[in-house]
Amino acid sequence: MTLRIISLNAWGGRLHETLIGYIRQADPDVLCLQEVLRVPGTGGGWSIYRDAGLELPQRANLFTEIGTALPGHDGFFCPTSRGELFDGDTAIAAEFGLATFVRKTHSLIAEGLDFVHGRFSADGWGEHPRPRNAHCIRLFSHEHASTVTIAHMHGLRDPAGKGDTAARKEQAEALVRLIERVWPGGENLVVCGDFNVLPDSATFTILARLGLSDLVTGNGLVDTRTSYYLKQGRFADYMLVTPGVKVAKFEVVEAPEVSDHRALLLDIG
Repeated sequence: MTLRIISLNAWGGRLHETLIGYIRQADPDVLCLQEVLRVPGTGGGWSIYRDAGLELPQRANLFTEIGTALPGHDGFFCPTSRGELFDGDTAIAAEFGLATFVRKTHSLIAEGLDFVHGRFSADGWGEHPRPRNAHCIRLFSHEHASTVTIAHMHGLRDPAGKGDTAARKEQAEALVRLIERVWPGGENLVVCGDFNVLPDSATFTILARLGLSDLVTGNGLVDTRTSYYLKQGRFADYMLVTPGVKVAKFEVVEAPEVSDHRALLLDIG
């Protein structure tokens, strides 16, 4: 038996039907999602995100919809900000952040959540670069009689690009501090997410202190974006592991396209 981990920037659920279908079919043990929205209460469906003349369709209650698609999983929502979406001219208060779904047959035995850039914005989405967080969990797998620690992060978006900055260096340091609060060392560690950095970033030098190496660049892969992403610079998403992780399968999923990011799929043997 394998333990399946999927990391994906969900793009606010813009390819909703295909996304839900893929998640059901892939049936991950742990699903690490970035760019997820949640509306308190019973609201949901399509809404519009507006920012400086930009309008984007979003699934206002994507977290709940994915939870419905994965009834055998526990869901954890980790917001970075609370702002407004719109249904016509009606404003909807929504939260934006990370989501982690864990199959209920695995025992969650430790957990950490913290900001790696900025702090929670309770009254609007925040100024650029906007707040970012990371979620770290430690699981006991009864099938394998072993533990694994999994962390994922949505890295800050800088309008100037994906190059290294002081803020990105501190972001990586903050991620390491969070992991070290949960991971005891000496056992499997997986770190993933949409880092919003380039492969030569100092982020990877900092993460290497934990013994982590990246499976995307390590396998010679050069593209983690789908046909919906029309810009240059097609790195964003990464999946790092410590040397003891037995990689039964690693895939940057080309089809179906469920976002402007490709899903990263890891099966641990």
